[in-house]
Amino acid sequence: MSAVANSLPLAAAPRGEPVYASNATLEPASVRIFLIVVAFAFLTLFLFVPLVAVFYEGLKKGWDVYVASIVEADAWSAIKLTLLTAAISVPLNLVFGVAAAWAIAKFEFRGKSVLLTLIDLPFSVSPVISGLIFVLLFGLQGYFGSWLREHDIKILFAVPGIVLATIFVTFPFVARELIPLMQSQGSEEEEAALVLGASGWKTFWHVTLPNIKWGLLYGVILCNARAMGEFGAVSVVSGHIRGETNTIPLQVEILYNEFNIVGAFAVASLLAFLALITLAIKSFIEWRLHSQMTIDAPHLQE
Repeated sequence: MSAVANSLPLAAAPRGEPVYASNATLEPASVRIFLIVVAFAFLTLFLFVPLVAVFYEGLKKGWDVYVASIVEADAWSAIKLTLLTAAISVPLNLVFGVAAAWAIAKFEFRGKSVLLTLIDLPFSVSPVISGLIFVLLFGLQGYFGSWLREHDIKILFAVPGIVLATIFVTFPFVARELIPLMQSQGSEEEEAALVLGASGWKTFWHVTLPNIKWGLLYGVILCNARAMGEFGAVSVVSGHIRGETNTIPLQVEILYNEFNIVGAFAVASLLAFLALITLAIKSFIEWRLHSQMTIDAPHLQE
């Protein structure tokens, strides 16, 4: 339904054309002011104050202590492991997300609803439970534990287990961003390209990818942020081995439990800084998506 259909005529323009206003503008000024104040108060209490507190506590004893807490051996190992985990899991989720979104948006097949449900599974399952599933599969007493031990393959309490747990909790993000975008765009352009003789690969690179690039980048940014900040599933499968299997969130927990408050907040500020960067990129991508939809709207109406 168009914006005009959702609006109410207020008066007639000089040429007899009705002037419309959004329903939101018909609310009393006091109601609008109250809602805005409540929204800003909520953001201040639960977002701005904690964010400022993280950086304040991390820098409370000076810049030298802050830097020393970050470059300390265990903390630096946690940073490298977090980056490595994200570098592996995000590209794999990118490939899965594009393939799943392409299949769901462009084709009709049996089991489509089942695939959609499975994609949403990590949203409804606790990360701790997902970690326990990997323990059940790859632990010493798990289904594949004896086979892994015989072949000297280590999944749990090692990088592979951390990567697998991270992939599981983050794989919906790219697919869920692309599916509605691809469905709204339809398949007319791809069909036209195929009729003109373009191969499937060329159609993807020159037709589909340019149309979904901002949505794709949006999903990748969210996936990366979750991958670097995941705690529950990684905590179960990592074993908390200092200097080896601790990611940044796990390192923060260890430092806090050891009453190293400055060190814990210093390392936590890295995740907070990542959140700020993610928010900035997210806002930029949303603006580009809105601009693209505004440009494409007249063509869709034609």
